[in-house]
Amino acid sequence: MSRPASTVPPGRPLRRRGALTPTLIVVALIVVGFIFFANVWTDVLWYQQLGYFEVFLTENLARIAIFVVGFALMFAAVFFAIRIAYNSRPVYAPDSEIRDNLNRYQVQLEPIRRLVMIGLPVLFGLFAGSAAASQWQKVLLFFNQESFGETDPQFGLDISFYLMTLPFLGFITGFLISVIIVAGVAGIMTHYLYGSIRIMERGIFTSRAAQIHLAVSGAAFLLLLGVNFWLDRFTSVQNSGGRWAGALYTDVNAVIPTKAILAVAAALVAVLFIVAAVIGKWRLPVIGTAMLIITSILAGGVYPWVIQQFQVRPSEQTLEKKYIERNIALTRSAYGLDKIQETRYNATTNATTGALAPDAQTTANIRLLDPNLISDAFSQLEQYRPYYQFPSALNVDRYEIDGKVQDTVIAVRELNPDGLSANQQSWLNRHVVYTHGYGVVAAKGNKFTVDGKPEFLQSGIPSTGVLGDDSSYQPRVYFGEKSPDYSVVGAPDGSQHREQDRPASKEGDGETQYTFTGDGGPNVGSFFNKVLYAIKFQSSDLLLSDGVNPESQILYDRNPRERVQKVAPYLTVDGNAYPAVVDGRVKWIVDGYTTSQYYPYSQQEQLSAATADSQTTSGRTASLPNTSVNYIRNSVKATVDAYDGKVTLYAWDDQDPVLKSWQKVFPTSLKPYSEMSGALMSHVRYPEDLFKVQRELLGRYHVTQADSFYTNNDAWSVPNDPTAKDDVNQPPYYMSLKMPNQDKPAFQLTSSFIPQVVNGNARNVLYGFLAADSDAGSEKGVKAESYGQLRLLQIPPEANIPGPGQAQNKFNSDPTVSQALNLLRQGASAVLNGNLLTLPAGGGMLYVQPVYLKSTGETSYPTLQRVLVAFGDKIGFAPTLDEALNQLFGGKSGASAGDSANNGQTPSAPTAPDGTPAPGTVDAKAELKAALDDANAAIKAGQDALAKGDFAAYGEQQRILSAALQRAITAEAKIATPVPAPAATPAPTPSS
Repeated sequence: MSRPASTVPPGRPLRRRGALTPTLIVVALIVVGFIFFANVWTDVLWYQQLGYFEVFLTENLARIAIFVVGFALMFAAVFFAIRIAYNSRPVYAPDSEIRDNLNRYQVQLEPIRRLVMIGLPVLFGLFAGSAAASQWQKVLLFFNQESFGETDPQFGLDISFYLMTLPFLGFITGFLISVIIVAGVAGIMTHYLYGSIRIMERGIFTSRAAQIHLAVSGAAFLLLLGVNFWLDRFTSVQNSGGRWAGALYTDVNAVIPTKAILAVAAALVAVLFIVAAVIGKWRLPVIGTAMLIITSILAGGVYPWVIQQFQVRPSEQTLEKKYIERNIALTRSAYGLDKIQETRYNATTNATTGALAPDAQTTANIRLLDPNLISDAFSQLEQYRPYYQFPSALNVDRYEIDGKVQDTVIAVRELNPDGLSANQQSWLNRHVVYTHGYGVVAAKGNKFTVDGKPEFLQSGIPSTGVLGDDSSYQPRVYFGEKSPDYSVVGAPDGSQHREQDRPASKEGDGETQYTFTGDGGPNVGSFFNKVLYAIKFQSSDLLLSDGVNPESQILYDRNPRERVQKVAPYLTVDGNAYPAVVDGRVKWIVDGYTTSQYYPYSQQEQLSAATADSQTTSGRTASLPNTSVNYIRNSVKATVDAYDGKVTLYAWDDQDPVLKSWQKVFPTSLKPYSEMSGALMSHVRYPEDLFKVQRELLGRYHVTQADSFYTNNDAWSVPNDPTAKDDVNQPPYYMSLKMPNQDKPAFQLTSSFIPQVVNGNARNVLYGFLAADSDAGSEKGVKAESYGQLRLLQIPPEANIPGPGQAQNKFNSDPTVSQALNLLRQGASAVLNGNLLTLPAGGGMLYVQPVYLKSTGETSYPTLQRVLVAFGDKIGFAPTLDEALNQLFGGKSGASAGDSANNGQTPSAPTAPDGTPAPGTVDAKAELKAALDDANAAIKAGQDALAKGDFAAYGEQQRILSAALQRAITAEAKIATPVPAPAATPAPTPSS
């Protein structure tokens, strides 16, 4: 037997198939797979350490199961569509020219035909499975749904049907329609490629197999389309495209009946397709399909349009009245506005003597410290080291001190790794040495020192004050809003401390070291875990550094909001987490919401737009996601321990059916609020973002009469923040006050309303004032009955009460105030207007605005110098709130403000940097120059010390700088001429 002749030319070596390419592909797949494994396994370690592995497991098993089902359905449908079409291909084609053209494609496809027949279904299956897996929440809610016990007014179905059943059915129907369409197209293309379908001069030729395939696919599609039409009847009560949400007159009398007709018609045409597959005649299904299309156009579009234009539009107010009433009732229920207490408040504009006597408790608690302005004061007075920082916006809370509740402005001293000098920016310093912040700093909200500084309740290093010290609470802050992306902490017993802890004292004599002793993160001591986390954080130092020992833990995902969101993915998290000292720990308190966009007849609100104000636009608080909702509940209160990061979720609204459904999904992740300690209950407050959404809705839905709601002649808007540069909503403010219908003061979240703003124009007069009771009590596991009560004061339009914008304009345009503020601006100092508070007092509406003075320079900070007050058309302006109120109310307000002890006092004599009294013989200008020279010298010396890494010397120069600046401010005050107040009595000399 002879061998075939070789096709290789003589002298040329035989080519061997190279092994390099397959090897590289395999190695690449292994690397990608290991990176994927590293990210998944580190998540497993994180959830296990935190105690929420149930959440990770349940969510991912649900995703995987749904992915598998979605993949299997799409793969099977496309695979069998292609396989059946291929197996039923005709032996002979009727046209040789077309056959030759198709034969070329078939010849090219044949070498990879098996791969395509498997690969194409796999590809579509992957896309379908991924899309289906993203709907895991709808699937889990459907199988774990709880009844609302309330029905919708149109179909009489439980509300849970719309929130948990209908979205799931819509998802299933939509997914199956996609499967049928993709599989049908794949089958048709295969039939055409292999000759079962031909486009000929005399028409389209289809084989018997292709006809059956098309008929079955068409019938399945029409059946699903019929189901979709039927479900659309129920989704009509969720409509949000009209003037009012829900099914209106045209929907009820035209759309819903025609949807039912179209559902039946689609089912009948589907039967005709099956008949056609049996008898082989296509006239009936073609006619049925044409009739279905015509019916869809006429019944689904033209008929409702005719009803709307010629029946509803001429008598809209009458015909839509019933449906508007539904919209009002269900919107108020969905947003928690149905139990609001509304009171007519006949506010006066006459500031009479002694008018504040009935509001003495409210007056004593009026907050003077603006948490958005005094961050610099906290930083300069309490930061101590460049590697510490305070947030740009502080928080308002309350603490019981000596038996009295004290409004408090509070913040934690967090770590600032960027504050390290350039030669300290090593991996070891950023991730092993500098790991945590230290201590809580709190100041009285209604008081300040004589020279305008915050009056601290808790301060210093070591931390001391009425809230505790190092022995009574854990001051170290490893988890916060500004924490580094990750830190490596912990060591075996007896090991040398490596973490920078805090200065030995506030004067800065030395530093202390510390080793983390809690359980705050996964262990990273083993070689395998080092490799995983080195991949996760893309850092070889984690693998090689001696800063990582066998007992090391790695702390990451340290932001309290993000931490809560990760362990409760079904929640929308409030944009502002706030700290509190609770049971010997610093804990972040985070509010979580259950939301839905499927509540019947409820108005849709976009969260990001509804919660936008001057706080979110300036970046002081986080914005909510850009999603629409029409149902919201503050269902969860969460705490995050600032030391070890422990997350605890409490079912706050345990009657919320959505939360109860999620509790069935994750049965061990939430605790009942009955387990909340009394100390924690005393710091729970009404959440800001929920309040902002509610006030946005209340602008229209305070009207409960359908006729008035239709005409929209009593709509309100939230006023713009008069202290902001841009036209953005004024944020709500926390304060302790007594509403006119309350027995005693309560910690409340407040906002005001003016007439509706149209095209940027509105009368800036006050129409309403809203307060949410934020006192949950202080008894363990017992929620105060008054907590969460919304109280709305409706002010008659004829009262003509100035709004916030008018009050600010009065302050700005008053000549006496302007002259005084211009004098304060001497020496390039800036005058800063604090938050403009509105509160019901004295039988009317009182406005209070602190005025701060801030000198130039990086180390300057605002000091409270004056207080502006307004009532009706009158204003008061004085160094203290108490004096300003007395001016406003005819020389005697009838109540004492919190800063009454400062009346008539002046700052203590300025001191030199060494602590000795400043020379009294030097005139004010020379004194000012000397102070500024000392300040410049201190700045230069401090920078030199910082460059050398001598933090003790840097801290001393900061102290000298602060004293020099205070002397400069005092000298400026001596230069300025005292300005008389607007009242009859002369105003005191401005304080420094």
